[in-house]
Amino acid sequence: MTFVPAASPGAARALELVEALQRDFAADLAAATGATFAPVAWLRDDGRHGGGVRLGAGDTATIDRGSINVSQVHYDDEPGRALASATALSTIIHPRSPHAPSVHIHVSLTELRTGRAYWRIMADLNPALADAAATARFGEALRQAAPAAFDDARAQGDRYFWIPALGRHRGAIHFYLEDHATADPAADRALAERVGRAATTTYAALLAAAVAAARPVTDADLAAQRAYHTLYLFQVLTLDRGTTSGLLIHDQNDVGILGSLPSHVDRALLASWRDRVPPPQAALVDAIVAALPAADPAPVTDLAKRALADAVRGHYRAHPEALALQATGGVAVPTVANHR
Repeated sequence: MTFVPAASPGAARALELVEALQRDFAADLAAATGATFAPVAWLRDDGRHGGGVRLGAGDTATIDRGSINVSQVHYDDEPGRALASATALSTIIHPRSPHAPSVHIHVSLTELRTGRAYWRIMADLNPALADAAATARFGEALRQAAPAAFDDARAQGDRYFWIPALGRHRGAIHFYLEDHATADPAADRALAERVGRAATTTYAALLAAAVAAARPVTDADLAAQRAYHTLYLFQVLTLDRGTTSGLLIHDQNDVGILGSLPSHVDRALLASWRDRVPPPQAALVDAIVAALPAADPAPVTDLAKRALADAVRGHYRAHPEALALQATGGVAVPTVANHR
């Protein structure tokens, strides 16, 4: 399946960039773990308004769940839309071993009909078990890639990935530049590429080292990983603006949008957090729990992902005011949902 790409030269260059990052990251991960990433294509409105390809891996000896998504959505044939195009790489890798950290990386360019364009650049390391050396190495790679922006990106990321209900951050280090645009589009694109490459290559090296170390795994390690995976799902489905925006815009790529979710979570632990969230979010937690299979641990299957997507859409359509409770890095920019 193929899609019609955006006509904008800026969007074309952004698509070239994110496709290269996707291809090279998949190759690096395959070399590090032996896992095979299989492509799954999806189309927006039968390809007329774009689409994308997800490279997925999971249930292997080294990867619990892995998804490297590239997408491009545009409205070249609908000039009345506020959004002209959105081109993105979004990837999350959850390794099998609790001694290897998860990672989330996002690089995207949004173009508005007004002519304004901006980048969203994110990279965060998410270990189930603390590893100071790996965290320091990942952070230093990002600092070298973006020395002038690093401190602001760390501050934005720490705000965005804070989970108020649990009183903790999602990960160990968070880099987040929202609404990044200067008078030099070429320099902005180069920054996006440097951060994307620093994050992907450094993470692949960290994962390769963890696989080679083959540290023994205890029951306590596995329990900590399961609890962390549950926290990860909770943050993505109750706080992440990008995920919610994507689900509210359309239902043509629910499994891909929720490709960041780990394979199993603790349903009872998740349910226990309902009383910690502000109203009306307890209803959202209840709906998420109900969408998961009644098993211990609960498998996050593709069928469950579709049910989870419906739960999130239904909640925010019933409670649009609850969107104000979602995460923010402190930079106010319209979400893609506002540009429909």
